Amino acid sequence: MGRAAYIRKRLLLMVFVLFGVTIVIFGMVRILPGDPAFLILGDRATDQKAAELREQLGLNRPVLEQYWMFVSGFARGDMGQSLLYRQPVGDLVLRRVPVSLALAAYAMGLAALITLTFGILAAINKGRWPDQLIRIGFLFALTTPNFWFGILLILLLGLTLRWFPVAGFGDTAVQHIWYLFLPALTLALQLSAVLIRNLRGQIILTLRSDYVRTAHAKGLSESLVLLRHVLRNALLSTLTIFGLQFGFLVGGAIVVETVFALPGTGQLLIQSITARDYPVVQAITVISAVLVIVVNLMVDLSYSFLDPRVTYE
Repeated sequence: MGRAAYIRKRLLLMVFVLFGVTIVIFGMVRILPGDPAFLILGDRATDQKAAELREQLGLNRPVLEQYWMFVSGFARGDMGQSLLYRQPVGDLVLRRVPVSLALAAYAMGLAALITLTFGILAAINKGRWPDQLIRIGFLFALTTPNFWFGILLILLLGLTLRWFPVAGFGDTAVQHIWYLFLPALTLALQLSAVLIRNLRGQIILTLRSDYVRTAHAKGLSESLVLLRHVLRNALLSTLTIFGLQFGFLVGGAIVVETVFALPGTGQLLIQSITARDYPVVQAITVISAVLVIVVNLMVDLSYSFLDPRVTYE
């Protein structure tokens, strides 16, 4: 099976995965306690007004009919109408998606840089103090909740040293990079803590291989052997773990966006869950699922570029 055929197969599987996601999220948001009509009306709520609002919003229709409206509308690009904001969900969500995508991409870039730097440093200093220091430091990052670690960074780098802003998104591209640094670092440190442990172990294992000893015997420099022979093979399993961890990165971004007051989908999702705004919750969840699936596909396709021996049979 060639790469093109493999991509077609994965895209077909994506349709079934998304179908499963829609069923799960549609069911979960409707078992949450609370009546959206009463939450929207607030102090003005009466049984009659609530019944009229349910009729207007279609909340009194059969569940299967509501599900069909959700799926068919999403397939047409119509994500429905927000119950809370009374505006198209597509406009509401898509205005915030770029912030969340920028945060995720920034965190991925920082995580890759941190993982390569400290993973290689720990591996080539196995058992010595740099290795021990890196392992202890990133074990702390791994066991620390995102929101607490974000607050620590705010207190240290934001309020004490005043190096970075602690809230908002900025107005220009440069400001966006500056404002997103702390939330991206919060996500990247916890993600890279998992990746560093794997990369360190894989590099140490690969350094013992016969072809690495052969490369040394040919007189190749340490840096060339490390980059050309060791790192390319060691990265395969690390990329697999990265793909698996990306879903946790997306989930962690929701909390981090709230801590740093970023105008992304995270804040909108939490507000919508509280208000039982079904269409918004469903749209954000499905978009997040698509993002995770696409990233995992890209990770799988990257194997053949790192190692030509990898095929898609």
